[in-house]
Amino acid sequence: MTGIAIDGVSMVFTIPGGGEVHALNNVSLDIKEGEIVSVLGPSGCGKTTLLNIVAGFLSPTSGEVQLNNHIVKGPGSERGMVFQQGALFEWLTVSENVAFGPNMAGKPKDQTRQKVEHLLQIVGLGDFGEKPVYQLSGGMQQRVALARCLANDPDVILMDEPLGALDALTREKMQGLVLKLWEETGKTIILITHSVEEALFLGEKLIVMAPRPGRIEKIYDLPFARQGRTKSPRDIKASAEFVEKREEILSMIWEMEEEIMGQATP
Repeated sequence: MTGIAIDGVSMVFTIPGGGEVHALNNVSLDIKEGEIVSVLGPSGCGKTTLLNIVAGFLSPTSGEVQLNNHIVKGPGSERGMVFQQGALFEWLTVSENVAFGPNMAGKPKDQTRQKVEHLLQIVGLGDFGEKPVYQLSGGMQQRVALARCLANDPDVILMDEPLGALDALTREKMQGLVLKLWEETGKTIILITHSVEEALFLGEKLIVMAPRPGRIEKIYDLPFARQGRTKSPRDIKASAEFVEKREEILSMIWEMEEEIMGQATP
C-alpha cells in the first residue's frame, strides 16, 4: 500500500543496572497517503517512541514500519520531523534556516531561493527572511521549522508536540496553519499532542494510546480537520459534536491517568 504500514511494532528498553521498560506492545496501524493523523494519550504511553520509530531514529524490538512498501531502516529524506522546540540554527537568518536542507542536497541556488520565498509566504513570514531566528517569537520560530521541513519536500511530516510550548492564542493560529499546509501540500502528517482539543481538531484519524505497555486503545475517524477548510476553528470547537467527542476522550484519558496513579501508589 502507499502510505505508512505499522505492523506489530513492540519496543522494549533495557534499563542500566537491570530491568526493562515495555514502551510499546504489538502496535499495528495503517495510515493512508495524504492523511493527517493525531496521536493522543497520557505520559508514558509510547507516543514519541512510536513517532521516532516511524522517523527511523529507533529500531523496534519486533515488528516493522513500511513507507510506500519499503521497510523503514533508518532516517530518510522522505520523512521530515518538526520538534516541540524548533531546533533551528540561531546564528542563521530565517531564509538560511529554510534553505539549509536544499543547500546540503546541492539543489540549484535560484531554485532554492524561489522555494524559500514561496514557503515563507505560505507560513506568513514573507517579510522576515533576513531576520536572525533568535529575534523571533516562539510561534514564529515554529513557522520557520515548518517551512524548513517543507523545503526538503518529504512525503511524510512527523510532528512531536510542535505547538506545546505556545500560548493559547498562538497555538490556535498555528493549528489553522497546519491544516492549511496539509490542504495545500497533500502531505501525510502524523502529529503527537497532549491536547485532546488539538487532537480532535487536527486529526482526520485520531489514535488514543494507553500506557504500560504502550498500545492503541481506540481509533476515531473524525470530520473536524476537513471542516476546518471552510469553517472557523471557534465554530467547530463549539459544535455539539466536537464537545461530545472531547468529553468522551477526556473521560477515557482521565481513567487512564487514574489507573497510572493507582499503580504508582504504594
